[in-house]
Amino acid sequence: MNRILACIDASSYAGNVCDISAWASGRLKAGIEILHVVQRADAVAARNDLSGAIGLGVKSALLEELTRIDEAEGKLAIERGRIMLESAKEKLHEAGVGDVVVTHRHGGIVETIAEREVDADLVVLGKRGASHEFAADHLGSKVERVIRASTKPVLLASRRGHDFEQGDPITIVVAFDGSAAATNALDFVAGSKLFAGLPVQVVIAGPDDARNRTLEADAQAKLQGCEGDVVVSRRDGSAEDVIASAMKDVPEGLLVMGAYGHSPLRSLIVGSTTTTMIRTVPAPVLLVRP
Repeated sequence: MNRILACIDASSYAGNVCDISAWASGRLKAGIEILHVVQRADAVAARNDLSGAIGLGVKSALLEELTRIDEAEGKLAIERGRIMLESAKEKLHEAGVGDVVVTHRHGGIVETIAEREVDADLVVLGKRGASHEFAADHLGSKVERVIRASTKPVLLASRRGHDFEQGDPITIVVAFDGSAAATNALDFVAGSKLFAGLPVQVVIAGPDDARNRTLEADAQAKLQGCEGDVVVSRRDGSAEDVIASAMKDVPEGLLVMGAYGHSPLRSLIVGSTTTTMIRTVPAPVLLVRP
């Protein structure tokens, strides 16, 4: 049985994670595991207490108070997670997904997703977590770590949301530069039932030279057997500008990219097209590992 791992938290992305997971479930005929991870809160940091600047007796009393607060907050977080999971399960059932299981864990988000994705064909999560959901110019650090650590395709739900309940995205936009990651992404689009019958637009950034003409021919060949309409186009400009422009043309589309073609160290030094597109394109993004 195919399986989708849908990861939710307290952010406003949770509903859209459920919507796009239900859409993927219908196309893949897959069950869904909803995952919520409760992280251990740092009670001292949360209260902004400078306990190192006070006397030992007061510090001891403060630590006892913080322990009680920590325990209470932990119980509240667990109950809040339980409610979120039940609400998500109900939403998925209403969307027509029959096979839904919930998993509630306490620990590290990245490590838990890595553990649970072993049995999944697709991982779905929001572009940002609860603590960064309105920071439009930033990608949540844990989200980026999940993408880099995951061995499965990762589908990132956007905050704006798409009406997946009413139909499919208009167009699947694939960013293609000939790299191993981009080639895997193109192969995934060509072979996955997730995109069967949907129109596909491949965009290549750069000048009209021999290399890019070869990339256009390669893309056409790989998508030759697709049921939906296929358009391969090249546009002058940087990858970031070309992809952003293509997505503006299909505002209800879904962007497919290779996930981090460079090493994490190189990305820290020169930046990453992958990260930039996730941050700036207000649409769902599917990332495929090289």
